Amino acid sequence: MTTSGICELTLEARDLARLERFYTDAFGMKTISRQDDRVWLACGKRARLGLWLPGEKEFGDEGGRHVHFALSVARGTMERLVEHLRAAGHEFRGPVEHEGGDRSLYMEDPEGNVVEVWDYFEHGEGAREGVDALASQGGER
Repeated sequence: MTTSGICELTLEARDLARLERFYTDAFGMKTISRQDDRVWLACGKRARLGLWLPGEKEFGDEGGRHVHFALSVARGTMERLVEHLRAAGHEFRGPVEHEGGDRSLYMEDPEGNVVEVWDYFEHGEGAREGVDALASQGGER
């Protein structure tokens, strides 16, 4: 059995409204639901990003500190995103070009999570081979 991708990722939020504003403003994510202790944002067509206040949830989830995650962007989108982030006053590093020509942009959200925006799966080896292209590199790029 194999999986077909990540369908959701949840981040812990101390200030739910502030984190929601960051992701909707910086990346244009749409809020798809809001409850007292959580917000769900659309993250592409088949995934959602959860922002949850600390505390036990219905399945024993309690949140936790994430270190880093990456959002995929289409080839050619990076320049528009850089312009948007600069105009909005967000701090970021990049785009950084990796061996092979793919690029990443890095920034922190208001809770200190490192968010990478990466175009790897949209051209070259990544588009042709998917994650198999990373296996020969030990998962690194």
